[in-house]
Amino acid sequence: MKVQELMTINVESIKPDLYLRAAARKMKALGVGALPIVEGDTVAGIITDRDLACFAIAMGLDLNSATVNKVMTREVVTCNANQEIDEAARIMIDNHIRRLVVLDDNNGLAGFFSVDDLVRGSRELAGAVLEAATPVH
Repeated sequence: MKVQELMTINVESIKPDLYLRAAARKMKALGVGALPIVEGDTVAGIITDRDLACFAIAMGLDLNSATVNKVMTREVVTCNANQEIDEAARIMIDNHIRRLVVLDDNNGLAGFFSVDDLVRGSRELAGAVLEAATPVH
């Protein structure tokens, strides 16, 4: 089964100069835990609810004046829409993450592939991803 068969499409994106509070409000309004950051046609990063909670707040940033580029992850882990889901799951496991930015053949944003999407294709793979992505305290 291919990633494109299960991935989330029509993903909203934001710009790196958006204020953190606006990013948080957009996540809440959309009911999502992550947003890709796009500059032009390029995925420049990703911001997650964890980035907002664990980094922005912990760093004491003013959410009304600090921008997304202060806390976004710049090295985005990706997969291609044409990859097999087991390959995408392996990428998630190896990187200890729960979601991937999906790129099209031109390296543009095609969507997101999350553990929630993966569970529809393979509960076993989704379980392995969750186990690998769970933080150890």
